[in-house]
Amino acid sequence: MAKIQTSGIAFRKLGRAGALKLLAGVTVAVLMTANAASAADMSVPRPPIPAPFVPLPYNWTGFYVGANLGGGWASSTLTDGFTGASLGNSTSGFVGGGQLGYNYQMGNFVLGAEWTLDGTSLNGSRTVGALQGTANTNWMTTVAARFGFAANNWLYYGKAGGGWANNSATLTNLNNGAQVSSSNTNSGWLVGAGVEWAFAPQWSTKLEYNYLGLNSWNANSTIFAPNADRFSVSRNIQTVLVGLNYRF
Repeated sequence: MAKIQTSGIAFRKLGRAGALKLLAGVTVAVLMTANAASAADMSVPRPPIPAPFVPLPYNWTGFYVGANLGGGWASSTLTDGFTGASLGNSTSGFVGGGQLGYNYQMGNFVLGAEWTLDGTSLNGSRTVGALQGTANTNWMTTVAARFGFAANNWLYYGKAGGGWANNSATLTNLNNGAQVSSSNTNSGWLVGAGVEWAFAPQWSTKLEYNYLGLNSWNANSTIFAPNADRFSVSRNIQTVLVGLNYRF
């Protein structure tokens, strides 16, 4: 109780002016303490705000290997040189095999090369009068340049190159049973187009159309005139294939 009274007496002795000075001093001290604390807070660096995640565009550059499966259509013409008789034949069948290639991307443009090897079931026959002809394709292979436009993980491309097909043909005279056969691995030119979709970092699937125009080949025949006959075979092949590629 004595201490309280003593404090009160001391405060009265200060007077109004002294009290104001004391209050101002206390206020300044409080503000300086607050400013010092704020400056201390401001001196501590805040952690940077992480940037939003933006996936990198898909890059088609690299080697790849894959498999394909689809259908094919072959158009053939067998012509006997002695009589001038001609047999046209069209057939369809399965096509399947594999491919190996490389792509190089520059901006949105993609250049590359591809090799394919496929087996086929493109076999057919036709009879006109006394003349019967058959034509078969056992396998085909192509080497072509690919050039396309990439829209992220979609690739739209064309193909141009050459190809080879192992074909066999038989021409039969049904009147006397005379027959001549020939087989040949002949070459030709290739054009095609397709679209490929990369559904995973290393995997893509494609849909592709190709046209292989093969050169004609000739064989000696004795079915109508001994040692004086000759028949020729021309053939072209179209394919529509679905493929799966693994990119290294």
